Amino acid sequence: MSSTETITKSIIELQEPPMFKIIYLNDNETTMDFVIETLINFFNYTTETALKITEDIHNDGSAVVAVLPYEIAEQKGIEVTVHARSNNFPLQIKLEPELV
Repeated sequence: MSSTETITKSIIELQEPPMFKIIYLNDNETTMDFVIETLINFFNYTTETALKITEDIHNDGSAVVAVLPYEIAEQKGIEVTVHARSNNFPLQIKLEPELV
C-alpha cells in the first residue's frame, strides 16, 4: 500500500504599508515658535528646515510635514496634538493617504 503526499506551498506577497501625509493646518493662535519646536522635537528637523516648513504652513494655510506609515503617522499626530493642547494651542493636524 502506497500513499501519496501532496505538499502545497503558499505564496505570500508582502506589501509595503500604506504611507500617510501628516499635514499641519495654519491657525491664528499657535505661534510659529511652537510649530518650529514641534517640527524639531517630533520630526527631527533642523532649525532651518523647520522654519521653512513653518513659513509654508503660514503662507499656504497648510503643509505636509512628513510622510510615514499609517501607524507611525497617527502616533506622531497624537503626540503633537497632546503637546499642543497641554500648551494651550489649537494646532490642528490631519492625515491623508499618499496617492502613488
